Amino acid sequence: MHKKSSTKQKSVVKSMIELHEFLLWGFSIVSLVIVYIFEGLIKKANNSMASLSLNTSTPLSPSSPQQPLSWVGQFLHRDDHNKDSNNFLEKKTGAAVSLEEKRILQQENDQTTRKANHQKGLIIISEQSSSSSSSSDCSGNKGSGSGGIGVNGGAIKLRKRPAKLVLPEICASSLELCHDQMGKNCKLEKKEFEIQGRDFVMACKRGSRQVMEDGYGFMVDILGDPKQAFFAVIDGHGGRAAADFVAENLGKNIVKKLGNVGEEEQAICAGYLVTDREFLSQGVGSGACAASILLKDGELHVANAGDCRVVLSRNGVADSLTMDHRLSREDERLRIENSDTFRLQGGFVFCRNGVWRVQGSLAVSRAIGDMHLKEWIISEPEIKKLPLTSDCEFLIMASDGLWDKVDVQEAVDVVSKDKKNTIESCKKLIELSSSRGNMDDITVMVINLQKFFTT
Repeated sequence: MHKKSSTKQKSVVKSMIELHEFLLWGFSIVSLVIVYIFEGLIKKANNSMASLSLNTSTPLSPSSPQQPLSWVGQFLHRDDHNKDSNNFLEKKTGAAVSLEEKRILQQENDQTTRKANHQKGLIIISEQSSSSSSSSDCSGNKGSGSGGIGVNGGAIKLRKRPAKLVLPEICASSLELCHDQMGKNCKLEKKEFEIQGRDFVMACKRGSRQVMEDGYGFMVDILGDPKQAFFAVIDGHGGRAAADFVAENLGKNIVKKLGNVGEEEQAICAGYLVTDREFLSQGVGSGACAASILLKDGELHVANAGDCRVVLSRNGVADSLTMDHRLSREDERLRIENSDTFRLQGGFVFCRNGVWRVQGSLAVSRAIGDMHLKEWIISEPEIKKLPLTSDCEFLIMASDGLWDKVDVQEAVDVVSKDKKNTIESCKKLIELSSSRGNMDDITVMVINLQKFFTT
């Protein structure tokens, strides 16, 4: 019994395999029949199209409306055009050509047609790409072009080549266009500018940025006294909002505190702190380093917060009156790292490409502004006072764009050669820094100290 059942199972499996093969053969035969019927329909449609005289070799008038073709008609229309192109190429060469030769001859024909249209002052736009748009002139008026047939058989539009644009004269001046934070157009200041004052000279040069972030401020004849004056050089970062604010308000705030406090150093420190507090109240995120001097009663009061620098020339010898507030100074780095705010908020000081930075971003440890780093970046300045003596010749105040490339003694030597302390000495220092690869903004101010002595 067991042998009989196994024999029956084998016969059943064999029958199923034969049935599967039969179905496959049947499906193949049915597919061939469908393809044969479809080819017959294509030929019949081709004959119908021929009877309607749809021939791409005849130019179509752009003024006469055309009925859209079905997808079958579009297919046959493209096929007829390819046949006409092949016949044209065979007539031109006098023999059947290969596909590669046809492509080369077709490209030559296209180039010849384009050159002819170009000489006529026409621009060819394909019908397919221009069907959804229309040409317009500078005033917004829509223009109409003449129609024609493209070199590939498709309908095209031809229009006159527009006249050459003539830029207004203002674009060739020293003013440049930029985009402010709101995306509006604004005018940039000149790339270089200078000031010739009564007791000082100054020159500035914008670096690689679109906006000049350096600034300056000065007040002379304070309280009607020609021997009292205030000067400041400012280096902004993250925009020029802070630099502009400091230039306008730092000197005023210091002079106001002079009347209330009485002590010059306390007034200067209070002026820096008030300026910082007022700017932060505006909610703007930029910041600015500043170095300033106050000349009063035959004394020189020097203050700085950041990396702007003040250098005194004593009989031609350079004397740096300020120290840069950078994190390369161990005392400044430890001040930030040991602050409670720094530890509690997870702050860090990071050295990147040889430069120490707070939170990996700002390279100075003191500045006015910088709202997002205010817990660690203080605005309290370091202040130094010294009497003016006969050996005090002049001061050089400059942003780090100068001091990063020019040594302090080298700068004093350049200015000393100009006995009259003219603007040329400032411009020479700027050119010297730029020639050594500086890409930052540069501001240089030279103050003549001879007129501020008191007898």
